[in-house]
Amino acid sequence: MHSKTYLLNTVDLSKTIGQEDYERLLRENQAALSALVHQIYLRQRPVVVVVEGWDAAGKGETIRRVTENIDPRGYIVHAVTPTDRWSEDAAHHYLWRFWRRLPEVGQIALFESSWYQRVLTERVEGTRSDDEWKRAFREINQFERQLVDFGAILYKFWIHISLDEQLQRFEARSEDERHFWRISEDDWRNPETRSLYEVAVDEMLLKTSTILAPWMVVAGDSRNYAQIEILQTLVRELSRELDYEAINLSAPNSGSKKQKKSKKKARRKN
Repeated sequence: MHSKTYLLNTVDLSKTIGQEDYERLLRENQAALSALVHQIYLRQRPVVVVVEGWDAAGKGETIRRVTENIDPRGYIVHAVTPTDRWSEDAAHHYLWRFWRRLPEVGQIALFESSWYQRVLTERVEGTRSDDEWKRAFREINQFERQLVDFGAILYKFWIHISLDEQLQRFEARSEDERHFWRISEDDWRNPETRSLYEVAVDEMLLKTSTILAPWMVVAGDSRNYAQIEILQTLVRELSRELDYEAINLSAPNSGSKKQKKSKKKARRKN
């Protein structure tokens, strides 16, 4: 058991991006990703993208940005929910439900939450025994190795946000008539269980970030920054994997809020 969540504590949550840069980089990266998805189809490579993160971290919104300009035939999104005890999925090993939802060759499958719920929610909420969730680390690594050995391209993102930011988003949802239904009593328990989840996330990152399937932890207190970071990572890594340069991407004009203020002052002096 970890006494500290070292990996999460190293994430710089002050990172942000200006609106003008965001809009420009969103257009550029979405266009590049669209071209890369066509290459995925031509080369018949399956791609799996896992998007995990805290409640209200913006997983669904990020996936919408990723898929916004992609040919609908080129991707599928799976929003993972707890397994119903009477469902067909519940009658099999827990990874079976994911095996049957993997993409066809030439297609991208994006998972909003994934097989990692076994070592996160199911672990913390006590719905699985210690033996079951501890064994899952080995099972998951073997599962992902089989995917990569088959020829699949696999990317895993964890969107990290602070507890304060999470609570602010919960408050905003509860006051928005379009989104209030997304808040439940369990969400307001987050401050009580946050430390337990932090330990679980940290152990997950340590034990399942492998050479073949590394985790990419994204600072998410700024929604715009997280979306661009994930889009740029997908474009950069797919370009490298496919040896295909979609566009020449410039780096986002990102930095901490303090750095941005100092840059503005410097410009005024000049």
